[in-house]
Amino acid sequence: MDTVSLVTIARPHHWVKNVVVLLPLVFGQQMYRADAWAAALAAAAAFCLASSGAYVINDIKDRVSDRAHPVKRNRPLPSGQMGTRAALIEAILFSAGAVILAQRVSVALMGTVVVFLLLQLMYSLFLKHVALIDVICIALGFVLRAAAGAIAIKVLISPWLFICMFTICLFMGFCKRYGEIVMVGDASDAEEHRPILVEYNPELLTHLITLSAAIAVVSFLFYGLSETTVAQFGTNYIVYTLPVTVYAVFRFAMISMKGLYEGPADLIWRDRPFQAAVCVWAIMVLVIIRYGRDLSAWIHSVFY
Repeated sequence: MDTVSLVTIARPHHWVKNVVVLLPLVFGQQMYRADAWAAALAAAAAFCLASSGAYVINDIKDRVSDRAHPVKRNRPLPSGQMGTRAALIEAILFSAGAVILAQRVSVALMGTVVVFLLLQLMYSLFLKHVALIDVICIALGFVLRAAAGAIAIKVLISPWLFICMFTICLFMGFCKRYGEIVMVGDASDAEEHRPILVEYNPELLTHLITLSAAIAVVSFLFYGLSETTVAQFGTNYIVYTLPVTVYAVFRFAMISMKGLYEGPADLIWRDRPFQAAVCVWAIMVLVIIRYGRDLSAWIHSVFY
């Protein structure tokens, strides 16, 4: 065992998922509060530690079945580069660190982290072997991240955003399952690697991907058009990010269903068109939230 194995099994490249914790800073219009940034960053760090602890536990549970996967067989545990005892100690340290860090922000945030860890533990032990529930658990993990960000900075977030977060993560989870089926290829290997994959098939996953993506996009539009959002930002212009939103969703589905990447995190880090779409969307949202009211007033003065 070496330092590389200790870092690799923690999957730090997956920490990008915890950017979700920072979203309430943007949509809650708290970007100009230094104390809000401090609390939100601490919450994000706590979830980075918690997610790494969960990844290690999951790898311990799957160390045998991962040997049937063309990529996961190279991970520290299935490849024999790291022992189970060392991995368990690392998981405990990460999880304890997450709880302690969250407690320093607030008791409520600590409770959210504990719920997240328990959900991930139940997922690793048995829930990931139940069709549909496995992906729902993944989506709930992201909802807890978003909720933690709001709890850390003490703001309320529109229910439409939580619906959007839940369904877009369902979409990504079903895309991941589709990609796993394509990547593993052989049905017997798929069953040996992840038995739940035999419960899915490309036709079913295509329907689930389409449905969850549609609900996510529509809920985002409802959020942008809601009276609360318009009153908060002074405009409904956020709905005009729809073309970029749709492209990013379609691009994610197209690439995932080809099985080109191991999972969503790899796609996010490596697919340049998807990265460009996310950056354009983020810039548009930030501009609309910051200058939307002024832009709306200017447009009305010029054209009306």
